[in-house]
Amino acid sequence: MIGRQSRTLFMSLLLVGFFSQAISADKQNENTDTQAEDVVSAGDDALIGDFELGEERYNQTCVNCHGAAGKGVASFPKVSGNELSYTKSRLETYRDGIKIGSNSSLMIMMARPLTDEDIANLAVYLKEATN
Repeated sequence: MIGRQSRTLFMSLLLVGFFSQAISADKQNENTDTQAEDVVSAGDDALIGDFELGEERYNQTCVNCHGAAGKGVASFPKVSGNELSYTKSRLETYRDGIKIGSNSSLMIMMARPLTDEDIANLAVYLKEATN
């Protein structure tokens, strides 16, 4: 019983944090003139993403589970340093509601609101994250 209550509390806290971050993200300054875009080759595809926007998005919704710079925490895996195409594919798969691992339900919930731009930015950030 305690395990179920803890899990329910954990999921509730995640949802509250996620939605409050989503609301604040809508209000962020859209000053893109000073932000550089990174173009990184991912096999045959070129993925355009912004490192700084990826870092910002990561710190809004991903850091609580995956830790600083995507190094992993507890049962949540390391997500930094992967190829761009891998990160992009995984996030798109979760966004599409497809289960591919033990934390799929949580990842599907977190990835559903991501845009293609968010995914590209996250992939670029996570590829280069070293903190």
